[in-house]
Amino acid sequence: MPEAAAAPLLPSQVAAGAAAPSSAMRARRRRRGWRRPRGLLLWGALVAFFFVMNWWMFSRLQDPAAPPRFRLRRHPPRAAAADAANASLSTLEEVGGAGKGKRPHQVMLTRLLALAAHALAEAETRPEPKDLWKEPINATMWRSCSDKRVWETSEGANGYIMISANGGINQQRVAICNAVTISRLLKATLVIPKFLYSNVWLDKSQFGDIYQEDYFINYLKSDVRIVKELPVELQSLDLEAIGSLVNDTDVMKEAKPSLYVKKILPILLKNRVVHFVGFGNRLSFDPIPFELQRLRCRCNFHALRFIHKIQETGALLVERLHGHRPHPWPLEDNLLGHFARKSVSKGNKNGASKYLAVHLRFEIDMVAYTMCYFGGGKDEEEELEMYRQIHFPALTEIKKTAKLPSAAFLRSEGKCPLAPEEAVLMLAAIGFKRNTNIYIAGAEIYGGRHRMAAISRLYPALVSKETLLSPSELEPFRNFSSQLAALDFIACAAADAFAMTDPGSQFSSLVQGYRMYYGGGDLPTVRPNKRRLASIFLKNATIEWNEFETRVKKLIQQTKQVHERPVARSIFRHPRCLECMCRTEN
Repeated sequence: MPEAAAAPLLPSQVAAGAAAPSSAMRARRRRRGWRRPRGLLLWGALVAFFFVMNWWMFSRLQDPAAPPRFRLRRHPPRAAAADAANASLSTLEEVGGAGKGKRPHQVMLTRLLALAAHALAEAETRPEPKDLWKEPINATMWRSCSDKRVWETSEGANGYIMISANGGINQQRVAICNAVTISRLLKATLVIPKFLYSNVWLDKSQFGDIYQEDYFINYLKSDVRIVKELPVELQSLDLEAIGSLVNDTDVMKEAKPSLYVKKILPILLKNRVVHFVGFGNRLSFDPIPFELQRLRCRCNFHALRFIHKIQETGALLVERLHGHRPHPWPLEDNLLGHFARKSVSKGNKNGASKYLAVHLRFEIDMVAYTMCYFGGGKDEEEELEMYRQIHFPALTEIKKTAKLPSAAFLRSEGKCPLAPEEAVLMLAAIGFKRNTNIYIAGAEIYGGRHRMAAISRLYPALVSKETLLSPSELEPFRNFSSQLAALDFIACAAADAFAMTDPGSQFSSLVQGYRMYYGGGDLPTVRPNKRRLASIFLKNATIEWNEFETRVKKLIQQTKQVHERPVARSIFRHPRCLECMCRTEN
């Protein structure tokens, strides 16, 4: 039925009707206006409570009032307390902002570290992952065998090869093995290698200060003739004047053996001596004759033994880390010689303990050279740039003439070493418990104790050579970085598990190869994919711990897969190849 037509209203009625709804609307608005601030206040209070609790939990982890068991020399006190609070590694967002000249965002790994602390506390009663202290089962199919020889002794009649190796102990070790191989290739006599002094390593150690010269000469006598010095009649020659001085610019990186035969052998035959200066990674891994590759393995894994002083102190480290348990492999005999037996006999009678060794490649030289950013703001940038100008002048000059990749890009591509904060999150994610005994290898950490706060709180059972050895035991090595690195090498190679934070590190690569060669499938190495880790850390503000744990475990598992050495890859890092190791039927 249609509605009746409305009667016209008087003006007074219109005014009254208009006033009534206006008054009601104002009342409703007042009520809504009161509810809105209350809702915002409640929401703001919840957010504030979340951040306060997060801050409180992490401040407990980093409480400087409770000094960690791990002692580190503090970095020169350039940064004040505010800088120390900002020492946690930044995320990619922060790096990106810094790369654009903006003030770094204070978006740190605090949240993930707090989650890791909770996860470690909850994991106390749960068993560790079964594969944490073991390599995959098919790792036992490989055994060391590069000590087997099938060729005749070389008399070294074509002349003498001298080398002056640059870099630290790890680069020098590679250079030595390459020199031995080239000497056999050219049928030359090798003079005991010399080491160049580096303004980065600041170590005057020579071959005989680190390795046993006589053992080296005698072990390889069936392969290469080695002498301690040139014959008297050749010592007075001006090698540069006669064209016998060969620099890195004369021989390309990873040169093929044919280049040495074509270019170096004629000089050797003419002048009877060739001196390689700055000699390093100058011999390819492939293609190379089988026996020459085996010789290079034999040199690295058998002929180079540390001097007794290093072996004896290394035995003390292993004794204090492992207790009285001996390894069933020849690894300790190779590393420690007859001191291994002394270490076992004096061991801890309360039983052996397992330990994880971690190589934190986070010294100032590494941090500066990588051109990465680690959340320290303007002070960090200025300090590292000053270090580059002094120690890496070539890098400083390149920056003036070329546009280098941004810090954000370097990190996203996995070109930056893991900072201690990232390393501890990785260890927690893959299952190492809070009470795990951890040996920290490496020199002085950039940022000192404040940089180590997170790892020392989450894993309080931290030790280093500086804490395990007394001042008198450490004193003979104190001013020799290469000899200190040799002690770290022993502790890392003999560990039940080894974790590297920079797979590109020469030290970590050599330790990994040593453990593959002697481990028999029982010496696992944790080798992170830094590029994939960077993509995970990028989500640190939102990712939950279960997802973080799952993703990190998956990428670490993939790097643990056992496979034969890929073509052209380093035999020092990947000795699982028929030239170095033999397959067994299990």
